[in-house]
Amino acid sequence: MPKALRFYGWPLLVGVLAALLIIQRYPEWVGLPRQDVHLQQAPSYGLLQQGPVSYAEAVGNAAPAVANLYTTKVVSKPASPLANDPQYQHFYGDNLPKQRRMESSLGSAVIMSPEGYLLTNNHVVSGADQIVVALKDGRETLAKVIGSDPETDLAVLKIDLPDLPAITLGHSNKIQIGDVALAIGNPFGVGQTVTMGIISATGRNQLGLNTYEDFIQTDAAINPGNSGGALVDALGNLIGINTAIFSKSGGSQGIGFAIPSKLALEVMNAIIEHGRVIRGWLGIEVQPLTPELAESFGLEGRPGIVVAAIYRDGPAGRADLQPGDIILSIDGQPASDGRKSMNLVAQAKPGEEVSIAIVRNGQALELRTEIGLRPPVSNSENK
Repeated sequence: MPKALRFYGWPLLVGVLAALLIIQRYPEWVGLPRQDVHLQQAPSYGLLQQGPVSYAEAVGNAAPAVANLYTTKVVSKPASPLANDPQYQHFYGDNLPKQRRMESSLGSAVIMSPEGYLLTNNHVVSGADQIVVALKDGRETLAKVIGSDPETDLAVLKIDLPDLPAITLGHSNKIQIGDVALAIGNPFGVGQTVTMGIISATGRNQLGLNTYEDFIQTDAAINPGNSGGALVDALGNLIGINTAIFSKSGGSQGIGFAIPSKLALEVMNAIIEHGRVIRGWLGIEVQPLTPELAESFGLEGRPGIVVAAIYRDGPAGRADLQPGDIILSIDGQPASDGRKSMNLVAQAKPGEEVSIAIVRNGQALELRTEIGLRPPVSNSENK
């Protein structure tokens, strides 16, 4: 028996292994379903399909229209290190001796027109007593603040110089994730610098940076001093105003945000024409309709937002809107997202009449009211 096993064992083992391999390669031969994996092979690209070797032409088109900003302001601080001591404060009261000193900061701005209008971030020039604009061609001049919009963090400046190079506007509403992006600005005050990346995302909001957010996200390096500078496409056309970064170290970590040029241009035109941005307002604060709330109200699967608070004497208050009401739509537009709905209201003209479809205590109602004028927000309120 052992001799027979030794004689027939190896051929038998080899046969079993061969059968298993055949079944694995051709399962349909024994009635098993075949598991095909379909892979997509990229075509062979020729030299003509490669990206440009250099973006020097794009930079040459855009860089002259990006200026460096140097701002200064006078601040008053307690002269004594004991100023926070309660006994010291009790003795001096409100007459604490104060020391006045100058604070300076850096930023960037984009020349939007030959007439001398510049766009920058509101946080760059807010509270500044003097703003010096330094152009790439070496000229320097003082700038005047035409107006600002803290809710989008934009400000419009004006300078008076001849032969100003204005930037060419791109189409920020047509950019795509993966497009090349170049950031131009004055990081850390070292002078005009260009960094390259791609568009990482569009329509970023709910970041807690501004009241109205619709950011372009890019991994092009943006550092302190870049704020207010230009984000341009591969041809040098303006697609955004560099505004903020997410960083634990204070430097660039590949997550930067820019305000789309379309939104920035709308804000600039409004400031030049009216001195401020005119927005519609209902006078309410809203919160999301969570699945749990939707189930309790019998609104599963339906869009809606919850009225959290009503501003006294506001348009919503005059229309008898109440806290706890569920808004289903505003002027026919489904209210599935509170921020988007409030942005639509902001885009409406004050005085327009709108209908608001709500649910109150399980009963469907339709209210009508006029869009009001949103009160201006001060810089301190938006910080």
